Amino acid sequence: MTVKRINLALQGGGAHGAFTWGVLDRLLEDEEVEVAAISGTSAGALNGAAYKAGWIAGGREGARENLDWFWGRMGAVQDMRMPAWMNGSLAGALSAAMEQTVPLNGLDAVSRLVSPYAYGPFYSNPLRPVVETFSYDKVCADQAPLLCVGATNVHDGKIRVFTGAQISTESLLASACLPTLFQAIEIDGAHYWDGGYTGNPALFPLFGADLPPDILVVNINPLERPEVPRSPQQIQDRINEISFNSSLLRELRAISFAQRLLDQGRLPEGALKRLYVHMIADDDLMRELSVATKLVATPYLLGRLKAAGRAAAERFLAAHKDDIGKRGTTDLAEMFS
Repeated sequence: MTVKRINLALQGGGAHGAFTWGVLDRLLEDEEVEVAAISGTSAGALNGAAYKAGWIAGGREGARENLDWFWGRMGAVQDMRMPAWMNGSLAGALSAAMEQTVPLNGLDAVSRLVSPYAYGPFYSNPLRPVVETFSYDKVCADQAPLLCVGATNVHDGKIRVFTGAQISTESLLASACLPTLFQAIEIDGAHYWDGGYTGNPALFPLFGADLPPDILVVNINPLERPEVPRSPQQIQDRINEISFNSSLLRELRAISFAQRLLDQGRLPEGALKRLYVHMIADDDLMRELSVATKLVATPYLLGRLKAAGRAAAERFLAAHKDDIGKRGTTDLAEMFS
């Protein structure tokens, strides 16, 4: 059996990260596919940490079980900076209806007018009790897969990538720290916000000479929307999508440019690493959902997203598994034409 080694680039997107859970669950079923490295941001970083800890503990089945455990815990989180009465009123609603609910609109308004620092001594990060329970001896282990976690330095606006022993409860919380909802995370005297502002996810940590050339991006935020957003919620949602996709698109454009130079013979072969980019996404589903469902991790929603991720990974493997190690399946030239 020939094993195909790949690198994973996992986007953030709140509860929509359960789509990535489904993708990983399906990839782990295929013994011909092995993950060499993971670069993740926000929910992508949490998925990566759960994957690696489970893999070190028990291989493929260990990784699947740990991802199930993690998202089971996420489905039980009842505070994503929403008061309990808001959370309860949103639990069973559908995305379109949720966008227009008074509680959600109230939350959106409050998040823009009230700083997360206004909670004073009553503040707590709702993700901390979950993230603290990761097995960090395994998350930080030297064994593959390499795990890279991105966060944004509040002071200089630069990305910081945490690896190895640098990965901790604080760095994972930093990677998922939306500044309108959570207080900045302090690490080594610096403060950090969500990594999506500067790398969603960062691709450059996956360029190492010892890593395979294939980068599989699991994309959560739609790259394109055919309709013009009109409601305040839709407009803000699209602003966020564009913002969080911009860093990824910049890196993909740079890869496209470098590969074009290699193809044209303007650079000697070997001067730059030839990379093969792949992408798994379900933009139709993500366009159907909204910013509201990113904040509401109900078991029903998580289950639906997991199933969609598994189906998308199944389609990718059926169509492109044989391309791994040979060619990219994302047409970067067309993307940036």
